[in-house]
Amino acid sequence: MNSFILRLLVGSSILINSTFALAPKKIITIGRDLKEAAFPIGKSNYKQSLFENDELSLMEVSENDLERISHLAHEKFNRCGGFVVHEDQEKAWSEVDNQSLRLSAQKSLMVDYAINQQNTVNNMIQEVQETNIREVILKLSSYKNRYYKSQTGTESSLWLFDYWKNLVAHRSDILVSRYKHSGWPQDTIMVEIQGKTDDKIVIGGHADSIAGWWGRDRARAPGADDNASGIATMTEILRVLVNGNYRPTNTIVFAAYAAEEVGLLGSREVAGSFKENNENVLGVLQLDMTNFKGSDWDIVLMSDYTNEAQNKFIGSLIDTYLPGLAWGYDKCGYACSDHASWNSQGYPASMPFEAKKGDSNRHIHSDRDTLSQSGDNADHAQKFAKMGLAFVLELDN
Repeated sequence: MNSFILRLLVGSSILINSTFALAPKKIITIGRDLKEAAFPIGKSNYKQSLFENDELSLMEVSENDLERISHLAHEKFNRCGGFVVHEDQEKAWSEVDNQSLRLSAQKSLMVDYAINQQNTVNNMIQEVQETNIREVILKLSSYKNRYYKSQTGTESSLWLFDYWKNLVAHRSDILVSRYKHSGWPQDTIMVEIQGKTDDKIVIGGHADSIAGWWGRDRARAPGADDNASGIATMTEILRVLVNGNYRPTNTIVFAAYAAEEVGLLGSREVAGSFKENNENVLGVLQLDMTNFKGSDWDIVLMSDYTNEAQNKFIGSLIDTYLPGLAWGYDKCGYACSDHASWNSQGYPASMPFEAKKGDSNRHIHSDRDTLSQSGDNADHAQKFAKMGLAFVLELDN
């Protein structure tokens, strides 16, 4: 059915139904598997989709539904997210309508994936230190939680802002900033290493943590793996680049996103602002959970809602610079992490993960997500820091 006609029908239905019930408060796109589990046909909480295809559904839900969906995504599917919250119905429809255009844009993007910086990469990856990654994980997981609406969620992001500022203080070409969001207090923390061009390479991961279903601002959620590990890995990549006095050709951006656990809210705003400003992004690397080795593979590349060419490039980087590591492909479903926000804007995004989805850390989203689950070390995350360095240095050249 033509999407314009479908919208007219949906709009009429909403107007009629609003006479009898309060209008839902949130517009989301959600993976079909999660939608069918959260709103099964024949159950009292069943909701009709405004639109759906084989992969996702567009729905109106209440804010309370989001709490339950997020909990179900972890308990039933062992993943974060699974849905994206939109500002309004127009933007949600835009994401649904433009899927084919986004796929075409990704396929036509001209990026040189040649590997030719062996001397630089080999020298820099030797500087990666497990102890530095471990210390940042321990610091971030020492907060009661990093929930996006909690005081400790705000405090933990401010700590990271200060830590990154001190790390780059001797470089006048590096800006550390707080991307402020209007709907919640936790900021997205960003670092920009200015290059000779304005083209961007983005390294991202979410800074918030979550546990339980209700009372999340009061729950204990150390989030050592999910996702202090990703933020610590990013921090070590930044440290090695800065201490090595690396001066990039393109501008390198690091982003510690707010509010990933509740619908990719922070990364959606950041990626949307890049698109609105017509930013050219050469590649996006998402680091979400890097320190729990649950599989025989060391690094698992998520093949869905990511860029195929860039994924192959990362596989080649692993083979070239970390030849002892085993890697492969898996899928994590719709909107399982912040890479989906960039993918939805047409930017090439990849998500290397710590394990196959079925083997990932079962203690995330609980008070048991501590460094002890990874043997009280950051050995596994160290591999991702080296891979991330290779990604930046090769893609930049």
